[in-house]
Amino acid sequence: MPSYSTKSGRTLTEADLDGLAEQVESADYDIEQLKSRGRGRPAMGSAPASVVPVRIDPELLAAIEERADADRTTTSAIIRQALREFLNVA
Repeated sequence: MPSYSTKSGRTLTEADLDGLAEQVESADYDIEQLKSRGRGRPAMGSAPASVVPVRIDPELLAAIEERADADRTTTSAIIRQALREFLNVA
């Protein structure tokens, strides 16, 4: 039998799996609603996004990371915002 573990690394026992199965079976899940949920990241535009590798010098990267921390967002979001403003696109 395969072994399963939690994110913390704890190996789940047969009793753990049985308990989880009982919880799922006793819960009132709407299976069709669960199946209809989207998977993956939300779309960022009219089509799937592309990954574009770009070299950034250490000073610029530090400034991007500092701004991302201050805005409580990601470096990717800061770069996208800067490009949108520079190119004057939505």
